[in-house]
Amino acid sequence: MTTLSAVRRPEPLDGHEPDSELVWYAAYGSNMHLDRLMYYIAGGCPPGGARAYPGCRDTRPPRATVPVMLPGQLYFALESKVWTGGMGFYDQTDDGEMPARAYLVSREQFSDIAAQEMHELPGRDLDLSQALKLGSVRLGPGRYETLVCAGQIDSHPVLTFTAPWRRVDAEVTRPSAAYLRNFVSGLREAHGWTTEGAARYLSTRPGAAGSWTAKEIVAAVGLKPGVESEPEARGPAVGHEC
Repeated sequence: MTTLSAVRRPEPLDGHEPDSELVWYAAYGSNMHLDRLMYYIAGGCPPGGARAYPGCRDTRPPRATVPVMLPGQLYFALESKVWTGGMGFYDQTDDGEMPARAYLVSREQFSDIAAQEMHELPGRDLDLSQALKLGSVRLGPGRYETLVCAGQIDSHPVLTFTAPWRRVDAEVTRPSAAYLRNFVSGLREAHGWTTEGAARYLSTRPGAAGSWTAKEIVAAVGLKPGVESEPEARGPAVGHEC
């Protein structure tokens, strides 16, 4: 059985700037899988992938990883070129909480991961000051080029990427079975949720809600119902707004 850390919730910055030499990168999609994230860090092409990542200047693995609940909500919108169907986005202004996996990395590593998310070459350190001051900053026009600071954990900022628009302004889109399978397995690995618990959560997210039932997701993803922790110990209640 995998030993998981207790779920953490970022604390507000409260007007002071945290130590940003180390930052928590909060992944809520494919990078909830540590082996997938390591392709962003060490470089290479994931199995079955169509894109090779150049990797970070610093190829060391994350110093720590913890399951986190970020304030806001996951939703699905637009069309993924890789997965087809809706892509996962984060609206930090929405009510509720969103499960993610936070990795403690250097500021340099975070900058290089961000560059690869934005389909740019790594090698330039990001200026994090505006995101820490304002809560979010738009770095470019792309889908994952808005940097969000969700607070701090142990005096290090918690940062992630999303789209520049709010969920209420987006036209939500039904995600594919393959994409949902990736989310389910990521939630199992990062939070120790059951397959059924992850499916219930995802079936309530905008874009999936009304298009997928929890039973349909369980059947479609093809994962065994086995658990990595006590059933639903870390999962939200059914219908909980996240």
